[in-house]
Amino acid sequence: MRKILVILFLLILLPVLAYEIYAPNDFSYKNQDENLLFVVDFSKSMSEYLEHDKKINLVKRSLNRILPQISPETKVGMRVYGHNCNILAFQACRSSELVVPIEKNSIFKIQNELSKLKPKGMTPITYSLKQAVKRDFSSFDGKKHIILLTDGGENCDESPCDYAISLIKTRRDINIDVIAFNVSDEDDLAQLKCTADVTGGRFIEAETSGQLLRSMEDLTTPHKQVEALIFDKN
Repeated sequence: MRKILVILFLLILLPVLAYEIYAPNDFSYKNQDENLLFVVDFSKSMSEYLEHDKKINLVKRSLNRILPQISPETKVGMRVYGHNCNILAFQACRSSELVVPIEKNSIFKIQNELSKLKPKGMTPITYSLKQAVKRDFSSFDGKKHIILLTDGGENCDESPCDYAISLIKTRRDINIDVIAFNVSDEDDLAQLKCTADVTGGRFIEAETSGQLLRSMEDLTTPHKQVEALIFDKN
């Protein structure tokens, strides 16, 4: 009986021994998102409470966690909107500013700006995206990656979805990822999802601080590229 088992084992093992498995030693990270811009909501609603803290504080903590994980080769910048309170609607809907230009080694600058900013005004999402494309990325070649983080939809008589549709007619080098943080309005969600979908970006709904952190990590942390090839020795 033992001899039969040994023979069966060899019959199974021999075909495997006829092949080698090649796995590269270099498991280096490959990050194609060389030009990354965070577009962050500082509208008044971000001062509302969630999980016993203001939503903006949850956002700041998550950003401070993931920023150091981004590849040092990536150029990173931050635009914010709603951080100024204006009486006139026209001015409130132009409250958008590139507080940190897109460049390498900008993480400390972004963290410093985050510590100073407070939620105050409106939600000019579309205007902010237009400024990002026309101004912030104007001198950059290659892939351009926007991560839009908002807790609500556009409230400045524009449509980010319509803008995204018009954008892809002439530009295919820009992807817009959208994190909808604690957004419940179905129309707002549809607009935000459209903005991501038509530009080839990802749309993620985050209801808790844990989900928010995971969303940011998914959109910014490169994954290991591993290959294993099996080939015949002969």
